[in-house]
Amino acid sequence: MKRLHYFSAGIFAAIMLAAGCPTLCAQTNFKFDFSDNKPAPGWIQVSPTIFYSTDAGFGFEPGAVVSSGAAAMSDKPFYFSAKLPEGNYRVTVVLGGQSESTTTVKAELRRLMLEKIHTAAGKTEARTFIVNLRTPQITADNHVHLKPREKASEIWDWDEKLTLEFNGSHPSVRSLIIEKADVPTVFVIGDSTVCDQPAEPWNSWGQMLPRFFKPEVAIANHAESGETVADSLRAQRFEKIFSLMKAGDYLFVQFGHNDQKNKATNALAVYKSDLKQVVERTRSFGGTPVLVTSMERKSGVEQATLAGYPDAVREVAKAENCALIDLNVMSRTFYRALRENVGQAFQDGTHHNNYGSYELAKCVVEGIQQDKLPLAKFIVDDFGDFDPAKPDAVATFAMPASPTASKEKPLGN
Repeated sequence: MKRLHYFSAGIFAAIMLAAGCPTLCAQTNFKFDFSDNKPAPGWIQVSPTIFYSTDAGFGFEPGAVVSSGAAAMSDKPFYFSAKLPEGNYRVTVVLGGQSESTTTVKAELRRLMLEKIHTAAGKTEARTFIVNLRTPQITADNHVHLKPREKASEIWDWDEKLTLEFNGSHPSVRSLIIEKADVPTVFVIGDSTVCDQPAEPWNSWGQMLPRFFKPEVAIANHAESGETVADSLRAQRFEKIFSLMKAGDYLFVQFGHNDQKNKATNALAVYKSDLKQVVERTRSFGGTPVLVTSMERKSGVEQATLAGYPDAVREVAKAENCALIDLNVMSRTFYRALRENVGQAFQDGTHHNNYGSYELAKCVVEGIQQDKLPLAKFIVDDFGDFDPAKPDAVATFAMPASPTASKEKPLGN
């Protein structure tokens, strides 16, 4: 179907309806032009006054204050969304405007995609990344059992659209191409130290992970605050992952912080049994399971707080000949390196801020390299190696804060 060369939300929606497409949910490719220039054939021109609606299927999110010219530009962060079905998408952005800018791009719930892309005045920079989209539905009569917070503050991880956050110093975007991508998927599951935290200043390593991979693999973070491995099994989170898994995919699993609170005499044995079941099922779908020991709490630098749970993960990994990333050991090394500044990696005694989660994500990526997983070939070229005993300096770390902030603590501790 031929698209309009000049964008009009109402007319565009009317054409879709006339063509027998009541919504844009089946559309998997978009080309957006944010400049004032006449768009090329097949491109949709988007003006600063176009805000997202389900009828149009794309637009800026409420609160965006954007000016146009050579690009969509702003002096503060702004969001843009496009309605798309579940799946992996290759996103190509051309950044840069009339003025000098440094743009950081996050997707969905603050998943870091591109970090501090600098463009001189009048210059452009094209970058590509992969975004995973999901819905709660598994089958016609089965779905993930979402928590109330997932239907409210965390809804962008589960809704019908791909949402991009443009942040930084004078963020500017000239064009945006979205295409369906057939790439391996790295599924991630765990608790509040792993999940996509919806608001500043909270952050987790899972939502920093995409920044460290080339646009040849997707990161799909299914972790949720307050969960144990048994909770995620009951909530159908694993079933959702297995319904999507294909040969060549990965599943990273990190639980322990909440599991250790179970006072049942057989709690540790059940925990190990659940992990073994997850490993076996992942392999049955042709996926590669990777077990991750939980990072320590702030108080665990000298005295471990996670009881026998990291050891239990190590034991299951050994018994099942499964890849293991010992984030527990690496985190303690990282914290000790910070010495009296260890609190600058945390937001409370358990949960991390942007700096802490960024460094822990680096630990995970380093673990992938050390394990010699085939996934390592997708790590970005600027990563190199990471020694948790020599972390990035706190004083030089800078991550543009997302607009949404909350004093509400994540579930679990």
